Amino acid sequence: MNKPMKRVGLLSLGCAKNLVDSEVILGELQGQGYEVTPDADDADVVIVNTCGFIDQAKEESIDAILEMAELKKKGRLQKLIVAGCLSQRYHDEMAQEMPEVDVFLGTNAARDIATHLREGATAPVWSPDFLYSAASKRVLTTPKHSAYVKISEGCDHTCSFCIIPHLRGGHRSRSIDDICAEVTELGRNGVREINLVAQDSTYYGRDLGLKDGLAQLLTSLNDVQTVAWIRVHYMYPYQITPRLLKVMSESPRICPYIDMPLQHADARVLADMRRGSGRKQLSAFLDRIRKAMPKAFLRSSFIVGYPTEDQAAFTELVGFIEDQAFDYLGVFTYSHEEGTHAHRHQDGHSTEVKEARKETLLAIQKDISARKLNQLVGHTLDVLVEGPHPETDLLLKGRHMGQAPDVDGEVLITEGRYSAGDIIPVTVEEAFDYDLAGRVIGGMEV
Repeated sequence: MNKPMKRVGLLSLGCAKNLVDSEVILGELQGQGYEVTPDADDADVVIVNTCGFIDQAKEESIDAILEMAELKKKGRLQKLIVAGCLSQRYHDEMAQEMPEVDVFLGTNAARDIATHLREGATAPVWSPDFLYSAASKRVLTTPKHSAYVKISEGCDHTCSFCIIPHLRGGHRSRSIDDICAEVTELGRNGVREINLVAQDSTYYGRDLGLKDGLAQLLTSLNDVQTVAWIRVHYMYPYQITPRLLKVMSESPRICPYIDMPLQHADARVLADMRRGSGRKQLSAFLDRIRKAMPKAFLRSSFIVGYPTEDQAAFTELVGFIEDQAFDYLGVFTYSHEEGTHAHRHQDGHSTEVKEARKETLLAIQKDISARKLNQLVGHTLDVLVEGPHPETDLLLKGRHMGQAPDVDGEVLITEGRYSAGDIIPVTVEEAFDYDLAGRVIGGMEV
């Protein structure tokens, strides 16, 4: 007879939105008396919360499942559960191909997981409808001073390359009061920085009947005294309104940070992506944003190798990126996903062409980043300390308000002893390709 399953490990893959789901899953299980362990070798149950967005993410998820299946064969692990987007999308196929997996759950896993462990197999709900709340227990897996908060779930857009609406359902927002309650409690528990995430943050509140819902939410969150910084991710072009920019520019807790995936700049490609617009319109729009928030840091992301992206369209994209000089840039190669509108095309570009175009954009952005960071030398920035640098005890690392965790570089702090979560003024003395270095001039050690 197997011994009682008490220790649970979880491997979270994919985006920050999926990470929040994972933390809610762990919180639910901890509330049911399970012990959370970071070591899969020490777990009775392992949950792999998968990503199914693009080919690379799917491959990573499959590799992780197979690795945990090998662990189960060794006898320590009693149960293997697969959850999340990949399971939501391919649950029948995966069940046939992976008999080592005991339970497949979808994007509703946070709600269903405890029942499956406590009562055994019940039929999973494959219609995505879960939306967590401030009452949901969470086990933070991020550093104690920083957390992600999901303000809405799902998406109502019909971008031709994206499978997310099929995996996550239609857009549904949490209430402003509920989000503020969660942020307040996170701050009381030591979180200094909140990163708001959603599939489209600027769509927030439409289903609740709110006009300029994100602006209303940020106005309320700016009054939450327990946290210091609030950063917004994943804004949709043309839904960044003058009111939203005004709120962001006038609210001291809201980071001057615009994270706006544009995906492309060529008008024909954007039309086929069901995104609309083109280089001229996007440039004018970005000019308005910079005029309203001249000190804002801008991040965007783009897709290369889309089926209708010919050389002329790629050249248009290159020129746009050179002209706009974003502070941060993400580049993804197109993934030909069944079930999307773009799948009607042939995937007309080889992997080599896609990767070459990606590397071209990243090389351009590397020079832009170095140039823009060099302009910060001599400036003093408030920096959130994250702790010792992993490569040397002689340096601390941190981030300023214009640097999001994991994606935007960091600030190296060359002098002083400070604790993770401290926010200190750092004068920039040196700039690199993606990072800054500086020290606290006349600062006090704590």
